[in-house]
Amino acid sequence: MPEVDEVDKSILAILKRDSRTNFTEIARMLNLSEGAVRHRVKSLVDRGIIKSFTIEIAKDYNVRAVTFVSVSPSTPTPTVADKLAQISGVTEVYEVTGSTDIMAFIAVDSMPMLNKVIEEIRNIPGIVETNTSIILRHVRSPNL
Repeated sequence: MPEVDEVDKSILAILKRDSRTNFTEIARMLNLSEGAVRHRVKSLVDRGIIKSFTIEIAKDYNVRAVTFVSVSPSTPTPTVADKLAQISGVTEVYEVTGSTDIMAFIAVDSMPMLNKVIEEIRNIPGIVETNTSIILRHVRSPNL
């Protein structure tokens, strides 16, 4: 990761908490000028440290799950991961180490829809095993 100083880290922490915080407010919080904050944020974007400003939509009404996927040694894991990412309802896909090869997060509106997504995952060539866990509650530290 490109070099990030303490002021940049403070700006990133503020924007992580609320990406809508305006530059004037950030400047007040950090005792900087609005122009200095604007310049630093532009630099963070230009260097690829900030990839996007986005919103997070509450998913409390959805059924959420994580599926751990084991891939056949004869099948390239990235190929399976790319196919997983194309399935409707799969929100995130990670290649991981450990007893499985891939971890896929799923968010759908109902248990029947979850079952449909899991069946679609199981039908991808090269997948030898899946293990799905329903997410009961999302707990997150405010510092993340």
